[in-house]
Amino acid sequence: MLVPRRLLALLAALILGCPTGAGAMDDFVRASSSGPTLLRLCGKDGPASEATCKAQPYDALAGRMEDALKAALAKAPATTRPLLKRDQAWFNEMLANIAQLMPPDNPDATLIALIKQRTETLAGLAPGFGRSGVAGRWLDAFGSVTVTPAANGAYSVSIDTQSDYRAGEETVWECHLTTELTPGDNGWWKGMIPAVPEPAHVTKDGIAVPAQKQSVLKMRRQGETLRVVVDSSGDDALHACRRTYQITGSYFASGAPEASAAADKTDTSFVAPSFDCVRPASASDEEICADPELADNDLRLNRTWKALQPRLDDATRRALAEDQRHWVQTQVWQYPEHLHPAWDKRTYFMHDTVDGRNDLKILQRERIALLEGFDENRNGFAGLWLGYTAILKVDMNGDVLKADGWKWTQGLWKEACDFEMSGRVSGGLFRSRNDRVNPDTLERDHATLIVNGRDDAFAEKRFSDDGKRLGDEPKCQRSGSLSSTTRLFPVRPSPDIEAAQHTFR
Repeated sequence: MLVPRRLLALLAALILGCPTGAGAMDDFVRASSSGPTLLRLCGKDGPASEATCKAQPYDALAGRMEDALKAALAKAPATTRPLLKRDQAWFNEMLANIAQLMPPDNPDATLIALIKQRTETLAGLAPGFGRSGVAGRWLDAFGSVTVTPAANGAYSVSIDTQSDYRAGEETVWECHLTTELTPGDNGWWKGMIPAVPEPAHVTKDGIAVPAQKQSVLKMRRQGETLRVVVDSSGDDALHACRRTYQITGSYFASGAPEASAAADKTDTSFVAPSFDCVRPASASDEEICADPELADNDLRLNRTWKALQPRLDDATRRALAEDQRHWVQTQVWQYPEHLHPAWDKRTYFMHDTVDGRNDLKILQRERIALLEGFDENRNGFAGLWLGYTAILKVDMNGDVLKADGWKWTQGLWKEACDFEMSGRVSGGLFRSRNDRVNPDTLERDHATLIVNGRDDAFAEKRFSDDGKRLGDEPKCQRSGSLSSTTRLFPVRPSPDIEAAQHTFR
């Protein structure tokens, strides 16, 4: 059963009557922690039916849950409060989905059980703040992580996550596994999620080879939270649990620590990015604040940006600043788009915390690769060129040019423009077949490369008001009115750029 599209608009209205309408798009990217947390399932804007609300005291129970949350927030440090509020917002969204799909004449007892269980969970968080180390039980909206000291400085980690959005079998995500993590770099403990083999495949030599896929699991303290991350994604049918999609998260200590925890001298500092984590502005900001690695990437990106500026001429600096402004907006959208991927039509309303985090990391790393590998002294066309939504690789053999790449639209990668160009460079300009009204072109402008500089003007008049095509044929798929014009920057090849293109293409 598919969840109605109106659900996403409703989510903003579920908490204290937050309005829907024109601000719905902004609500999608804004920080979950920025709004009220009181869940209202009943009433005019509530997702539960009037008959259901008469039969069950949902709002009264939600009020007790809110009181428990406030008590926990009062004990939490300032940088932890937004993460706990976000965790509650996600829990509320899951409950709202259940309430919306409940038959009016058959209230779901599971909903009441979940509210009561969450209330108990929140009540146990207040005494957990101030815990040292990583040992003990940690909780978030979707499950628990239990950490036990093991031999040689390792930890045994048991994960138990389960969420049910009541929209069919595909919307039940659960994972139950135990693995061991050992000390890694930068304060992380790392290990592997146990894998089960794929069906064996037969090679050309007739040998059956069982294939396996494993994902990296790691954990680290981030202030008063335990940050747990699945550092890669793939087919969860190959893992030792049903779904890993919601393991990544910020977990909160449950209850007072055991006496043995005092001996754990784990670094519990909060790795702060370049902005204020007490008041994160967007969902992507929240996730960067939640994760020490993402926060460190943010700091590295800002340091690299400042170091690059003196090396650039004024024209290139202005062009890169404009591209950076667009990239910052791309980052704002990146996390919520992959947390709730619209292209996954059956489960888009669920919280895919693993892909959301990993894709935000890949976007950061690609940008760092551009800034650190900026090749401002490059001559001619040959090399790799990159912008916030386009990439082009150019090979030269004498004056013969061959180039391929693509330009995409943020969040709508099917609406893309493929770049496939070949021909000769003449007078410092590349122009494809001269018999075209609007040929493919490449031209240098200071350190930058302008691709198809005339296509902006052609795109505006490519179709008449009644939809008839005018002039030159479109250069982009799915939407003929898109322009393939873009300005790119010289960058040295990097595995991080390759990873980003593989992920987002």
